[in-house]
Amino acid sequence: MKAKLIRLKQEEKQTLSKLLFFDDVELVYSSKALELPDRENRNSISRIPNGTYKCKLRYSEKYRWHYHVQDVENRSLILIHFGNYYTDTRGCILVGKSFNDINRDGYRDVTSSKKTMKEILSIAPEEFELKILDE
Repeated sequence: MKAKLIRLKQEEKQTLSKLLFFDDVELVYSSKALELPDRENRNSISRIPNGTYKCKLRYSEKYRWHYHVQDVENRSLILIHFGNYYTDTRGCILVGKSFNDINRDGYRDVTSSKKTMKEILSIAPEEFELKILDE
């Protein structure tokens, strides 16, 4: 299984993306994703660079089961996990069903994030390749 994170739109405080999972060439799952904007890959305030990464299943008390994006240059502990708002990420990738301004702050958030993470965990293997690119 492989995944693609396609960046759709960068805004002042965040980047809106879609996360797609493929089994060979067939699309098996699609979700939305939320990241920070591009700030030159600076720790805790930027999204990670476009490229291809290996993701491994990981567990923590805070996020339960989620994925660790491996070998990101000059960064550590970049995760794919649940969260709704750009303030919930410090460089990680948040997943959800759709974009909606949940907290009415003028920025679109991802909805149903915990449910989306559970669905991803049910279809994705323990390790997969993630390709990140702009639309």
